[in-house]
Amino acid sequence: MSTVTTHVLDTSRGRPAAGVTVRLDRVVDATAQPLAQATTDGDGRIAEIGPENAPAGHYRLVFGSGDYFATHGQQTFYPYVTVDFDIADPHQHYHVPLLLSPYGFTTYRGS
Repeated sequence: MSTVTTHVLDTSRGRPAAGVTVRLDRVVDATAQPLAQATTDGDGRIAEIGPENAPAGHYRLVFGSGDYFATHGQQTFYPYVTVDFDIADPHQHYHVPLLLSPYGFTTYRGS
């Protein structure tokens, strides 16, 4: 299992957001280095993105919200949602859920 996982829920539709492209970057000295990319499954989840033991440091998830909403015929104010976070312990699991709507989003550290 990778250190980082995510789950995207479309709060405007009341269901998982399937088909959202998500990129994981490692950020070093303000420069993003892409590590992996995946697409949410039918349940809005990505169970494997990035390494099994990501080194401690600063990371970023970039969610392709604009493309997702375009496939559903909706406009959005946020073409991308970017979530920065720190990995302190490479042996822990970091779950980063995203609650998404065309004009807002919320995230938190999940379990």
